[in-house]
Amino acid sequence: MRIVAVADTHLYHAELRVPQGDVFIHAGDLCRSGELRELVRALDWMNELPHRHKLVVAGNHDWAFQREPERARQYLGRVQWLHDSALSIDGISFWGSPWQPEFGAWAFNLPRGAALADKWSLIPDAVDVLVTHSPPVGIGDNTKTNGRQGCEDLLARIEQVRPRLHLFGHIHEDGGAWRVGETTHANVTTWECERAPTVIDLEPGAAAPVLIDVPARSR
Repeated sequence: MRIVAVADTHLYHAELRVPQGDVFIHAGDLCRSGELRELVRALDWMNELPHRHKLVVAGNHDWAFQREPERARQYLGRVQWLHDSALSIDGISFWGSPWQPEFGAWAFNLPRGAALADKWSLIPDAVDVLVTHSPPVGIGDNTKTNGRQGCEDLLARIEQVRPRLHLFGHIHEDGGAWRVGETTHANVTTWECERAPTVIDLEPGAAAPVLIDVPARSR
């Protein structure tokens, strides 16, 4: 299975060259201000992509998913929205979740501690690919001005669950991929399409994903 993953397109999606693959994943921040009309534009673009499967989790800019979830669902088309929910494709299990530590009073923000830990506790004990908008603390979460912004409780749950692959975005300055323990983590941010999509191969039963294309950091 070839996975093509992006995040943080912020409506600059028309400028993005998207490689071929089996599964296209958007790890959040399709929008800028987050109105439904913006989300519709982004979902129209995703639906035009040729990938057999298309998955999305919401990001902190994607207010329409939080404020108007039923209306947002009407425009999904062939895109599958993962909101603390699971999906299986060709024997590979996926789980998606939009939450992140409070960050500028945007969408899907929760205070650090128990509120976030409760959300991460929903992640199944057995999952191959975890997709979140937030990074875990210490991995792909380094900002130039505010230091590390990842979630401690997300990291703790990942260490319990040990997914083979964890995809996220949110932090524009720290795109890349890291192998930590049994999990390959990838910050797949495209930062308004200044950075290319990330391409990863993953097969059922394989010990680890194969990194095909991990673009350099955008800044």
